[in-house]
Amino acid sequence: MSDEITARQFHDSDGVEDWRVLLGTAQTRFRTGSFTAGVELVDAIGELAEGMNHHPDVDLRYATVTVRTSSHDVGGLSKRDLTLARRISLAAKELDLPAETAGLIEVEVAIDALDRPAVRPFWKAVLGYVDGPEEDEGLGLGDAAGYGPPVWFQQMDAPRPQRNRIHLDVTVPHDQVEARVTAAIAAGGHLVSDRRAPAFWVLADVEGNEACLCTWRGRD
Repeated sequence: MSDEITARQFHDSDGVEDWRVLLGTAQTRFRTGSFTAGVELVDAIGELAEGMNHHPDVDLRYATVTVRTSSHDVGGLSKRDLTLARRISLAAKELDLPAETAGLIEVEVAIDALDRPAVRPFWKAVLGYVDGPEEDEGLGLGDAAGYGPPVWFQQMDAPRPQRNRIHLDVTVPHDQVEARVTAAIAAGGHLVSDRRAPAFWVLADVEGNEACLCTWRGRD
């Protein structure tokens, strides 16, 4: 029997006042004030996670620790996340580390397209992403390591000239960029300009949505 719960059920529960649900994950951020205090909290979270065999994503910075928990087997939140969140909050309280939820954020990139299957391979190649969850007709993309924002493709009914004039800057290791450029072109994209290479190459998908593949080179 599944232990899946909804966002409302999570927030209606006691002991999770430090947490907020964003895109199917329960998240919080603790203000640690120092790297040492952050490491101490991460160690405590590690022990709790191992004890439950339920492991959150933890982001350790100089003055903060951000925690995200979800259950992959249910594709969202479960009672395990509820229990883990409560225990992590108690551990933080014992260390006198306050929660700070005001800055929590999740970003998704939506690319409007007339022919979504046609533009998708370009963005998969240029970002180095993998197939996302089997929703939205399988057209979503995600970062396998979980750092970059997910990308999805919204169906347009007609061209909208001069609307949404944006592009993505994608910075990659300098020794991987030429392979990424080649993969993006092979996936249906085209080179707009390499005038500023090796600082960056400008590429576009079949509908003209642009991305710059960037490196540190040529900027000194």
